[in-house]
Amino acid sequence: MHRPPTVEAEVAEELAVVRPGLVSRYSAELPGARAAVLTRLWRALAHEPLPWIARRGPGVLRLSDGRRMRGPVADPYATAGYVTAVRLDGVSYDDPARLMTDLAVPHGAYLASELAHSVASLALSRAGQEGHSDEWPGSDWEWEQRVVDGHPFHPNCRSRPGFSVAEQFAYGPEHRPLVRLGLMPVGAPECLVTGAWPDDLRDGERLLIPVHPWQAEHVLKRACDEQAPAHPLMSLRTLALSGDRHVKTALSARLTSSVRDISEWSISTSAVLSAFAEELAARTDGLLHTTRTIGAITAHSPDLAAVVRESPQVYGERARGERVVPVAALATTELPRSPSWLADLARLALTVGLRLLELGVALEAHGQNLLVVLSPTGAPLRLVYRDLADIRLSPTRLARHGIPLPQLTGRVVTDDETTLRRKLFGSLVAGALAGTAGTGTALRAALETAVRDLPRTPDLVALLEEPLPTKALTLMRLSPGTPGDQWAGLPNPLRAETVVEHRF
Repeated sequence: MHRPPTVEAEVAEELAVVRPGLVSRYSAELPGARAAVLTRLWRALAHEPLPWIARRGPGVLRLSDGRRMRGPVADPYATAGYVTAVRLDGVSYDDPARLMTDLAVPHGAYLASELAHSVASLALSRAGQEGHSDEWPGSDWEWEQRVVDGHPFHPNCRSRPGFSVAEQFAYGPEHRPLVRLGLMPVGAPECLVTGAWPDDLRDGERLLIPVHPWQAEHVLKRACDEQAPAHPLMSLRTLALSGDRHVKTALSARLTSSVRDISEWSISTSAVLSAFAEELAARTDGLLHTTRTIGAITAHSPDLAAVVRESPQVYGERARGERVVPVAALATTELPRSPSWLADLARLALTVGLRLLELGVALEAHGQNLLVVLSPTGAPLRLVYRDLADIRLSPTRLARHGIPLPQLTGRVVTDDETTLRRKLFGSLVAGALAGTAGTGTALRAALETAVRDLPRTPDLVALLEEPLPTKALTLMRLSPGTPGDQWAGLPNPLRAETVVEHRF
């Protein structure tokens, strides 16, 4: 029987046309890319509440149909691709897409396709690297483009279905391209605008909406005569413009988990959230800045919208040699190898995060949204937070501290303590700090030092004693009919007996 070509083979064929000199390097990177994605998938199988897994033991999973899976005892906080194979009923699998296919679970075929794209795109991303200079980058976008592997724990860390190989090179931040954003002219009466739309994005009575080239070609089906050069950041749809500005564009493609459009609700609330965040940041004794939203616009369509924000770089004292670095990029430096430095970062992040949570604000402080201001010697000084669309606000907690709730409704407003804690702990501890630490052992050591002098609030007690929440990313991809986030509880890193070694 004729078998269709695999995604890996299709990418190799395209690569042979686009960049023939990288074909051998791409092939050499495939085993490591499979291990990286399989490690993330095995973590999900070992810890997420998947309905077809009946029982879990150390390195062993029993499925509800009686089959068994065996693999390493999973460290839920490890970022290296240490899982090179798992066994399903005695058959060894080193390919996560083939494993998901043969599991034959509901919606597994869709996820298997995404896993195949994730492996191939990750190998492509790694093949295109020429190494980093020992000198730290001088610009914000250069820091962002050092993040090659994408999300540290999501199996779809590099999934980009719908993007050709040429488009990945043209738009993927890890390939360091210069992207020419289209500027789509739209009459002012046809737009919803909040904040102050920049003068250089106006053309008389028309407003110029920055459009990602992929969006213009594949979704809007329109060419843009005017263009603006920009550097893609790690989210791909957000790019650095001239004048210390970032622009988030609509990108109606499924990247990692979600289709990246921009809702009208997000545009309408952006100015209110930006002003509110500035007021809250002032209550952190200078330890936190939030990037200001300059202007947001939509042509009343999630496919044609944009948000212009300050670059986080404006909150670093350049004359003093300070650098503003996304937490996700810290793992590309030597800094996390120092236990004391990692503890200092954890102390700073938890001090700010728990303080705001006590006030009534839960940040989604994952490694992409959270940045750290470093001294010339690399010491963590302050934090910068960007992209306020997914924070949560508690009216009761805000009122307790005499803080009026801004004029907001919808998903950002909740008094549910579980929801608030999941938002912060899942993004900050299970995400940003765990991804920087790289192992459960390093994370536990940093947290043990960091929490010693923190006020023992009910939120801190929950962090110390309860399972650590994390988004059940694989369960969410296998549950297309279930809206919103779903969650898993990871072994608490502050309880030494829950941190395991990698062994069969």
